[in-house]
Amino acid sequence: MLKVSEVRAMTSEQLTKELQTANRELFDLRLKASTKQLVNHREIPRTRRKIAVLQTIMRERELAGQ
Repeated sequence: MLKVSEVRAMTSEQLTKELQTANRELFDLRLKASTKQLVNHREIPRTRRKIAVLQTIMRERELAGQ
């Protein structure tokens, strides 16, 4: 799990790439959960939180730029 300080240190391109990766990971986890192949169900909330942190930092930067 990324720390917020680590996320804030990333560039905008890195944030976008990390967000895409996290969204793909969430999709894969949901697919595994629906087919009963997911071993650790706690991965879904962790990934959702990671996405939320990334989106929050991106939004903060967007508002700061205005």
